[in-house]
Amino acid sequence: MKQRIITGLIGGAGFLYLVWTGNLPYSLLILTMALVGYYEFVKMNQTKLLSLEALIGFLFVFNLVYSANQSLPYASQIELSALLLIVVFLYLFVIVVKKNQVDFDQVASLFLGALYIGLGFSYMLETRFMEQGLELTLLVLFATWASDSGAYFTGRFFGKHKLWPEISPKKTIEGSIGGITLAIIVSYIFNIYAEITEHGLLIIWAAIIIAVVGQIGDLVESALKRKKNVKDSGMIIPGHGGVLDRFDSLIYVFPILHLLQII
Repeated sequence: MKQRIITGLIGGAGFLYLVWTGNLPYSLLILTMALVGYYEFVKMNQTKLLSLEALIGFLFVFNLVYSANQSLPYASQIELSALLLIVVFLYLFVIVVKKNQVDFDQVASLFLGALYIGLGFSYMLETRFMEQGLELTLLVLFATWASDSGAYFTGRFFGKHKLWPEISPKKTIEGSIGGITLAIIVSYIFNIYAEITEHGLLIIWAAIIIAVVGQIGDLVESALKRKKNVKDSGMIIPGHGGVLDRFDSLIYVFPILHLLQII
């Protein structure tokens, strides 16, 4: 626990500093995390890292995140629809070239993983480049972290009713409610100082969406790890697991907030 707390404080402070810095340093951080996250996904799928199907996925993730990077040239040269079409046909080509040594289910999993991870990190990066991008990014970060912490401690001390035992046995309904409540409180206080909006109800609504969607993102990662029979997605962060373990909620929250036009 001590290692987890120390690593969390140091890593969190470093991450927030790069969020505040923005521009190229933050862009490179997000791009690196996206690629490491996909590396963890490929390993969980027991796919060779230097295989053709894995390399296509890495290039797909790279292009998704790079296209959202306004601090580098040629960032938006490939439209998403064109990129999707290219990747789909490349994966189908791999099935033929490898003579069914790689089947449709395998490439579908790698494709979906790359799309899920790449889009999640690309929207995290895109948000930072928006008007009030720093404040919006911090709002999502603080609300998500508050939801995680509130759910953990409320569930630990008051949790009695299981939320989804088939996927994550330790999560409780009481914990989920505690997480949502703390996310609302933290978001409301942050908005007082950051002045993102004059409408308090809008912040409360955003906090609820962030907390609920973040918890769903956590369950998605838990379901994936349970299916692959692994405890953590990786070991890059001492005491915390891998990139996907730490950012599972955020890479689900950011795209949904854009989809709902909340940010």
